[in-house]
Amino acid sequence: MVGLQEMSRRLPPLNSLRVFEAAARHLSFTRAAEELFVTQAAVSHQIKSLEEFLSLKLFRRRNRSLLLTEEGQSYFLDIKDIFTSLSEATDKVLERSEKGALTISMQPSFAIQWLVPRLADFNAQEPDIDVRIKAVDMDEGSLTDDVDVAIYYGRGNWPGLRADKLYQEYLVPLCSPSLLLGSKPLESLTDLGQHTLLHDTSRKAWKQFVKQNEIDGVNVNHGPIFSHSTMVLQAAAHGQGVALGNNVLAQPEIEAGRLIAPFDEVLVSKNAFYVVCHDKQADMGRIATFRDWMIAKAQSEQEDMFDE
Repeated sequence: MVGLQEMSRRLPPLNSLRVFEAAARHLSFTRAAEELFVTQAAVSHQIKSLEEFLSLKLFRRRNRSLLLTEEGQSYFLDIKDIFTSLSEATDKVLERSEKGALTISMQPSFAIQWLVPRLADFNAQEPDIDVRIKAVDMDEGSLTDDVDVAIYYGRGNWPGLRADKLYQEYLVPLCSPSLLLGSKPLESLTDLGQHTLLHDTSRKAWKQFVKQNEIDGVNVNHGPIFSHSTMVLQAAAHGQGVALGNNVLAQPEIEAGRLIAPFDEVLVSKNAFYVVCHDKQADMGRIATFRDWMIAKAQSEQEDMFDE
């Protein structure tokens, strides 16, 4: 232990060493200051601190030029390879950060209905990033060590996490086109009372929709409850009733003609989909690349939707 403590005391101030390396490489305090974004006075101060630590002179001035002393030249030759190795090691770890595996956590419904159909586009743009999708039933609220990015559904307040909104949630009554061909019409909101209501997780959304639109004769306390949005949409597509579907998750079924919206009324949710990651990692490597792609993709699709 004593030996380790003695070795640590013999290490010079690392900031002073960095300044010395730059000044020795340029043979100029001015150019070293420009490279390190500090003042020339700060460079002089760091060099003086290092010379005091070593108890020897590292530079000497001759006219308007700066020269290394014999000891300074020897010291510079020894440490410049160390700085080169540090730079190469840093470049290497940053390169690994740009590439490699990226683990993304989200609920199965969002993965199936949104991400998977678009994943080929990301893979074509970033072939060096190996995406791994981890399906979870509920948002954990904090990212585990094995997850880089997650898609959360909520109001955007998760301490310690960077959350960027992708889509605001709108809930829309949806049903199979075949349901409109039956003996029970869906011409007005009151006609919902003649059909089975399909519930996503709980009956809360349908209760809010009925209350907001002041619909009489609709019993929201009946109808099956599904644990995943995809199951609700599939039940509706098979003609089993009317779902109050998420506008984003239902889009593939609507575009394919398996679901239609018989009414114009919607329920604006307080929740939204967010892409989240650790705040300190938001702008790093492959995490930033995936975040930027998702945000741009969502923004582009919403602009296209409003242009139609």
